[in-house]
Amino acid sequence: MIELKLAKKILKILLSTGGDFSEIFAQGRNLNSLRFEDGKIENASSGFELGCGLRLIKNESTFYAYVDSLSKEKLLNAAKVLSSAVCESPAIKVIDLRKVKIGYSAEVKRFPSEVLQSEKSSILSCANLAARNYDEKVIQVAVTLSDMEEETFIANSLQDYVSDRNVKVFMAVHVVAKKGGEIRTGYTSLARTCGYEIFSDFKSEELALKASKMAVVMLDATGAPAGSFPVVIGPAFGGVIFHEACGHGLEADSIIKDASVFKDKIDKKIASDPVTAVDDSSMPNHWGSYAVDGEGHPSQKNILIEDGILKNYIFDYKSAKKMKMKQTGNGRRQSYREIPLPRMSNTYITCGKEDPQSIISSVTSGIFAKEFSGGQVDPATGDFVFGISEGYLIKNGTLSEPIKGATLIGNGPAILKKIEAVGNNLDFAPGFCGKAGQSISNEVGQPTILVSEITVGGTRV
Repeated sequence: MIELKLAKKILKILLSTGGDFSEIFAQGRNLNSLRFEDGKIENASSGFELGCGLRLIKNESTFYAYVDSLSKEKLLNAAKVLSSAVCESPAIKVIDLRKVKIGYSAEVKRFPSEVLQSEKSSILSCANLAARNYDEKVIQVAVTLSDMEEETFIANSLQDYVSDRNVKVFMAVHVVAKKGGEIRTGYTSLARTCGYEIFSDFKSEELALKASKMAVVMLDATGAPAGSFPVVIGPAFGGVIFHEACGHGLEADSIIKDASVFKDKIDKKIASDPVTAVDDSSMPNHWGSYAVDGEGHPSQKNILIEDGILKNYIFDYKSAKKMKMKQTGNGRRQSYREIPLPRMSNTYITCGKEDPQSIISSVTSGIFAKEFSGGQVDPATGDFVFGISEGYLIKNGTLSEPIKGATLIGNGPAILKKIEAVGNNLDFAPGFCGKAGQSISNEVGQPTILVSEITVGGTRV
């Protein structure tokens, strides 16, 4: 995207007034989205973004500028403006860039640009029909399908010169069901870092049926009890509690800002023995995966917690340098318009040894939280409130009636120490994570887990 000669010149200008680190991040991407509702395509959008961000670091200060093009003149001018912000004597630094061609972060068999809109519309239509035919109580269905093809180029004064390509596909089904005066919703999503070959392995109809089933089942839900109970948290999206209530506190910028309860806890016990947690951006095809992060650092598996012991934080370049630690490949950014930050990728609690059914059977009286809706978290303390969108009572080791209006109220670090059992059914769920005004794709995951006690907010005592 940017020739070697020009990249060297830009980096040299950036460092010409004494900066410590300089970087170029160029990006071009095609974005497409379709929304199917009320039996027809309600919205279709396509767009192309192209631009480049320049970053200059001096001591603790970061200077950033971007241009919405790859114009040589504009890039050189932006570099001069940034370098002028560092008022020191000129420094002579030779930058010998080493080019690394990454290619695609995962094998792509069917690029979005090769798929006709008629085929995409058919995928949506089939999902809509399956969702509506599940039950006459289904009154509304909305299906969205989006895709992205992206090319990035990164060069920096560490001599990295990297190009990468990325393809992503995302689909979501939202269902509304009604019975008398009761209205309930169901939601499911499917997302991968790959092309449209995803629909050879996953049928859109299956996704739609899952959403409809959730909505219809919850129509018969009774009011949730209030109090403290053992809670079994289901696999996949159950991992959102660890992500929100603990994961953000492990991002190194929160450690540096004294805004995390996990500061100074490396090699200390922070969770029960069965808990091992990982952030892994290198897993093939996962929604939060990539070949290199937004700083050109290779993706990798980062063990955060091992057998209850805190082993590492989540780093980008700047935070790793500040804390004298190694980068973990987590310098991520929404686009060329933003600076990279230490962010999670695919973050999950690893597989345990327990059979999921035996975990439920061990609970005499409690709650099974299968799916979650929105929540609130204080990243500095880990205090959280999460709504349960699909949950059930557990009576004498058996799943009983569905419950509505239930919330889990607790503290992430405290919950880690109350995990008594970890199942062998690890699964993942895609999502989007917001931080400092930037939204990025990531994935949460876990097996079925048993927490000895969580406060449940409900409608009956």
